[in-house]
Amino acid sequence: MTVDVSVVMPVKNGGQYLVETLDAILAQESRYRFEIVVVDSGSTDGSLDVLRARSVQLYTIPPEQFNHGLTRNLGIEKSSGRYVVLLTQDATPLGARWLDTLVRNLEEEGVAGAYCRQVARPDADPETKKSLESWIAGSAERRIQKFDPGEYELLPPMERYLRSYFDNVCSALKRSVWQDLPFPEAYFAEDCEWGKKVLLAGHRIVYEPGAAVIHSHERTALYEYRRTYVCHRRLYRLFGLQTIPTHRHLVRAFVSECRRGFRERWNRVRSLRRLAAVPAYALAGTFGQYAGASDESAGRPLPRWRV
Repeated sequence: MTVDVSVVMPVKNGGQYLVETLDAILAQESRYRFEIVVVDSGSTDGSLDVLRARSVQLYTIPPEQFNHGLTRNLGIEKSSGRYVVLLTQDATPLGARWLDTLVRNLEEEGVAGAYCRQVARPDADPETKKSLESWIAGSAERRIQKFDPGEYELLPPMERYLRSYFDNVCSALKRSVWQDLPFPEAYFAEDCEWGKKVLLAGHRIVYEPGAAVIHSHERTALYEYRRTYVCHRRLYRLFGLQTIPTHRHLVRAFVSECRRGFRERWNRVRSLRRLAAVPAYALAGTFGQYAGASDESAGRPLPRWRV
C-alpha cells in the first residue's frame, strides 16, 4: 500500500506511555494514508511485545548505536511516506485530528517542517505546567519561522536559537527536504540543528498549536542538571548562546530562581517538601546552563554520562 505519511518513532523501554501513544496514533481520523515505523534500541520492559501486537514496522538496533540524529535518519530511510512525522514514545497525540492538523502545514510552498504544541500531563505538578505553558512549544499562537537573506549573522544568539527552534518531541517534515538535509549525528538537539540548516537554506518552519501532544516529565534535580548541561553545550556550539556567562551571573540567577521557586510553590501548593527541593532544582538549572556553555566554549571533553 502506498502511504502519504510515515510516523517514525524511536523507542526504548516505552512503558505505559508507549501503549497510549501507539493507540492514539492508530485512532487518528485522517485523510492521509499512514504507516508507523519504530526503531527500538534495546527495550527490555515488554515494549517489543507491545509493538509486535500492533500494526507497526519494527526495526531494532543495539543500545550503543542509538544517536538522536542518526537513529531518526534510519527510521526515515525505512519509511516511505512523502511526509514524515517524528514522535517520541511518551508524546501522546491529543484528539483524532492531530495528524491532519500537523501535516497539512507541509502542503504549503516553502515549508520544510512543522512542530506541534506540548501539553502537560493532567497529574503534572503546577510548576511543570506553568513552565511548559510559558515555553515556545507551549504557546497558543501559530508562528512561521524564517530568516531573510543575510539576517542570521545580524541577530543576537538567543534570537537565532528561538527562530531556529524545532522540536522532535512531535514534528513533521517533507521527505524531499530531508533527503537534501538529513539530521546530523548528534547526542542532543538534532532538531534545532536541523531547524537552523533548513532555514539558512531558505525554507520555513511552522509552529502549529492546533496539533498537540500530551508530554511532560517529573525529573530529579540531578537529571535536570544533566539535561540542562548537554542542552546548553549544544546551544553554545550551534548559536553561540551563553545565558549565564560568568560566576557573577550564576550567583544572581541562582538567587533569583530560588526566590521565584519559593514564591510560586508556596502560592500554588504550600508544601514544605516541595519548598525544600527549590534550591536543588534552582542550582541544577542555573549551574547546568553555566557549566554547559562554559565547557563547550573551553573545548572540554563531554562527560561520560551525556548519553
